[in-house]
Amino acid sequence: MSRRRRAERREIVPDAKFGDLVLAKFMNSLMYSGKKSAAETIIYGAFDTIQSKTKQDPLAVFHEALRNVSPSIEVKSRRVGGATYQVPIEVRTDRSRALAIRWIINAARARNEPNMTGRLSGELMDAANNRGSAVKKREDTHKMAEANRAFSHYRW
Repeated sequence: MSRRRRAERREIVPDAKFGDLVLAKFMNSLMYSGKKSAAETIIYGAFDTIQSKTKQDPLAVFHEALRNVSPSIEVKSRRVGGATYQVPIEVRTDRSRALAIRWIINAARARNEPNMTGRLSGELMDAANNRGSAVKKREDTHKMAEANRAFSHYRW
């Protein structure tokens, strides 16, 4: 972290098809080696699959999946005296969204479908229905925070 000044926020251009900023952020996180067109192909293909399987608006399914995966509380290590405590803290909305995006992408990459389009569409549909690996990750985070609630007075 720089000691001089806070890093300035970069301007993100909305995605071409839906004009959604959150989807553009998701696309940027999915991208490898600057290959944005490959990430676009994967996401729009996954949205077409979601559209054909659920007969719902894929953007609504995407936002519902993000909402279901976003954590509201997490633990942070604090060193007090000689001991390290896992202190539960509330999560800011931008960090919550970033964690949800990261967890969905990692869960999709770990799935068993033959291509990334199928993996991503499956994970998004599972997350929208409150199941799947990404939702389990959020539940584990909440359980950890709940278990360490006794140390919440170390928050500062």
